[in-house]
Amino acid sequence: MFAYRRIFWLCALLLCISPLLAQSSTMAATPPMGWNSWNHFAEKVTDADVRAAADAMVSSGMRDAGYVYVNIDDTWEGQRDAQGFIQPNSKFPDMKALAEYVHSKGLKLGIYSSPGPKTCGGYEGSYGHEDQDAQTYAKWGVDYLKYDLCSYGDIMRAQSHGDPQVAGAMMQQAYEKMHQALLKTHRPIVYSLCQYGTDASWKWAPSVGGNLWRTTGDIKDTWNRMTLIGFSQAGLARYASPGHWNDPDMLEVGNGHMTDSEYRVHMSLWAMLAAPLIAGNDLSKMTPETRNILLNKEVIAVDQDPLGKQGDRVSAVGPFEVWSKPLVNGAKAVALFNRSASDYPFDSPMSFRLKDVGFSQPVHARDLWTHKDLGLIHDSYTVVVPSHGVVLLLLKP
Repeated sequence: MFAYRRIFWLCALLLCISPLLAQSSTMAATPPMGWNSWNHFAEKVTDADVRAAADAMVSSGMRDAGYVYVNIDDTWEGQRDAQGFIQPNSKFPDMKALAEYVHSKGLKLGIYSSPGPKTCGGYEGSYGHEDQDAQTYAKWGVDYLKYDLCSYGDIMRAQSHGDPQVAGAMMQQAYEKMHQALLKTHRPIVYSLCQYGTDASWKWAPSVGGNLWRTTGDIKDTWNRMTLIGFSQAGLARYASPGHWNDPDMLEVGNGHMTDSEYRVHMSLWAMLAAPLIAGNDLSKMTPETRNILLNKEVIAVDQDPLGKQGDRVSAVGPFEVWSKPLVNGAKAVALFNRSASDYPFDSPMSFRLKDVGFSQPVHARDLWTHKDLGLIHDSYTVVVPSHGVVLLLLKP
């Protein structure tokens, strides 16, 4: 009889946890796509800005292209009530109503906090209130949490006494604490770790529940910064998989300090990296070219390929780099990047051999920016790539 009871309770337990297991295996099955308020609005973001972004994501076609998360970054936080529950500040008078508005558009709402006492902007963090904050987010209807190290770094430095192993363990424990708090809500909330690649985050972030984790410092809307952090991702492909993504920070496409060609490099590189595609521009004021870059469904498909493989560098000779990304059904994306220095920019022919990107037979090729079929490629391919530009190809056996 005792054995039968044990079997009964074991089956009951499996029935209870199986939905959570299914949830964890399907959450962020492809890199998250959406918009974040920080790159354009920073500390000035308001409820009205977020609603306008949601409206623009629908009217521009971004939602239908896969951009579904509308993420509020830092400076939304107010004070805690007498019981310790966080309240939004006057810029966000009713967070639950905002979530309902975003959901009514077929979109999802993201929010921001820190494992430290204060956020990077000096607002209220989640330190000591992890369970309360997770429950509050779930009650509001939040679907995504960006959790930024910020002031917790001061606690790590003070308590680790300079021991990097102790500091690393503390950081992992802090992120795991919020992960457990999120699980207790029984609401699917994508968990985005923002810790700037500290302590080789790609090696441990999945173990503390991270669906994505920053691998770099902050991006800026400049060619030098974008390429520095983007091309530094070479070698990290083995750490990415469905539900778990390396994150080189948000997109700067459309913020105005790079050329359209440079933004195509930005979008192409992030797609090759299977990076989250989180736009950071003013969606209400997109130029046609910005819209074309962000809404290029063939490039998005490279990023969102269900195989879930990150691309990697094949070759680098001077400023010329060739990258390859495995796709479903034996296809591959191949990107040719011309990183020639801004002081001496020059267009240049670039080549790759099929055997160097994993093909032993001729392949069908398509240019994903010109949307042109190129026919069969035999042995090798050569094309002129503009300075600070890219040619992105889809190759099929």
